[in-house]
Amino acid sequence: MKKKTDRYFYPAVFSYDPDQEISVVFPDLDCATSGENEDDAFLSARELLGCVLCGLEEDGEEIPSPTPLCNINVETNERVVLIDVYMPSVRERNNNRSVNRTVTLPAWLNAAALEHNLNFSQVLQEALMQKLQTN
Repeated sequence: MKKKTDRYFYPAVFSYDPDQEISVVFPDLDCATSGENEDDAFLSARELLGCVLCGLEEDGEEIPSPTPLCNINVETNERVVLIDVYMPSVRERNNNRSVNRTVTLPAWLNAAALEHNLNFSQVLQEALMQKLQTN
């Protein structure tokens, strides 16, 4: 079995048009996304890159080679940005199996949570996803 790559780097073309979101196109992968600002566009691009490459891996399809940055021609309102994605975390995110974690809480916090019938696992998952800014 072929070893999976841990990190991929692909060029993305960011297009800037007045009063529109920044569009992001991956020329090598024939996919696109957008963002309200550069940070949002970058994060959307990274998430899309991970999803597309994970899908190609799972389907056993060939992963195309990225075009060198110097070989990508852009218009005056466009910029080439190198986007990377760390695949072990993408692959794990697609793996919904549960793992056990032991946490330590102050006794008063534990008592208050139990009094309110809080689901500790759910609260921890929501807090971690919010902290990591994932969906």
